[in-house]
Amino acid sequence: MKRLLLLLSILLIASMVLTACPSGEEPAPAGPAEEPAEEPAAEPAEKPAEEFTYEDDWGVVVVEAGSPIQLGFAAGLSGAGIDVLGIDEQRGAELAVADVGEVFPGFALELQIEDSLCSGEGGTAIANKFVADKDIVAVVGHMCSSSCIPASDIYEASNYTMVSPSCTAVVFTARGLNAANRVAWNDAIQGPAAAKFIKDTLGIDRIATIHDGSPYGEGLVNEMGNAFIDMGGEIVVQEAVNVGDVDMRPVLTKIKSADPQLIYFGGFVAEGAFLASQRADIGMQDVVFMGADGIKATDFIEAAGDAAEGTYASAANPAEAGPGVPDFMAAYLAEYGEEPPAPFHLQSYDAVQVYANAINKVGQIDPDGNLHIGRKALNDAVRATKDYQGLSGNISCEADGDCGTGTVSVAQITGGEWVDLGAPMAGEPVADADCEYGGIIASIDAVDDLTVKFSLCRPDPAFPAKAAFAALG
Repeated sequence: MKRLLLLLSILLIASMVLTACPSGEEPAPAGPAEEPAEEPAAEPAEKPAEEFTYEDDWGVVVVEAGSPIQLGFAAGLSGAGIDVLGIDEQRGAELAVADVGEVFPGFALELQIEDSLCSGEGGTAIANKFVADKDIVAVVGHMCSSSCIPASDIYEASNYTMVSPSCTAVVFTARGLNAANRVAWNDAIQGPAAAKFIKDTLGIDRIATIHDGSPYGEGLVNEMGNAFIDMGGEIVVQEAVNVGDVDMRPVLTKIKSADPQLIYFGGFVAEGAFLASQRADIGMQDVVFMGADGIKATDFIEAAGDAAEGTYASAANPAEAGPGVPDFMAAYLAEYGEEPPAPFHLQSYDAVQVYANAINKVGQIDPDGNLHIGRKALNDAVRATKDYQGLSGNISCEADGDCGTGTVSVAQITGGEWVDLGAPMAGEPVADADCEYGGIIASIDAVDDLTVKFSLCRPDPAFPAKAAFAALG
């Protein structure tokens, strides 16, 4: 009986346990209550990389990682009297590229150099070539106004920026283009400065003008002539020659009959040298000859020979040059084995530097390491350049693209080399009747045993240099 009751009790307890547990699960051993376990943290979803965007109204140049930033360079690199000017500008740009190094880490500048021939046809051809290359970011050039002007129309239509080192024609920036910029002066400055020098410094009242038919030459002569007339001077004859002319005697014969005191020429080395040297052939060797930056080159001295002596030309005022010029000149001489033979090497260097600064401001690198440059952003950054101390002087861009703020000075060929005379200055010339020493010196006086006083017929900033030559004896 006891065994039966014990068996029934065990079965009853087992029944209760089975009722409390789900089928197929063993009961957990009794023990202290546990805190509910934390659910494992979910794996974070992979966040997509932030999308890179760079938009520009004129389009964007993408420079692949490891590739150079390409700048077009256009100048007259061939042709008598032209090549020396263009090669000098090319060298200035090359030295700037070397000095800039990398604009961004891994992105250096590279020049795509082309010969634009200093002509409308050459300028058009090279501009079309550059705008067909979408890797060209912008253009340094062109060199001559006759090339710059048609080229600028093409760059404007294609949204390519250009910065010229030497296109000085007034019309270049007068048309209100967005793409046309220059770091050289405007001939609206150079023409009146030449007139001031002729009228006030040299004391000359009657001049003849000649230009070579180019926008530069004709525009410069017009600016100078208008200013000269406003100062009370007289233009007794106006003539023109063609680029490539070699016999200047017919036009000089016409000029001789008008009896000018000075011939002012707007043009380049080759034609200028023929004019200067052939004056003597028709008895005009004593008529003063003057040009501008287009003839201020060592090639002019070599081409004109002895007739070059005494020639005047206006160009950039070296007194306004930046403090880095001595180092630049040393680098130029070391790299090319000669001193600069023409006047626009500093402006060409500055044009590259202006681009480097602008690219640094607007360029952006994407996650893949490519550099993006907006064409309009770049142009806006160029035009926003203010008070940049370049080698050629202060560079501050106006709304029309005129960025060169410098003035011009006049140089004279003395002893077979160009000698700077400084900026044109006002002065009252002594009456010719008082100039008994060949129209140059009014009087010579012994002040004391060690001092001689020269009274000049008119202001001549180069006189101390002239006094050093044995011929003055």
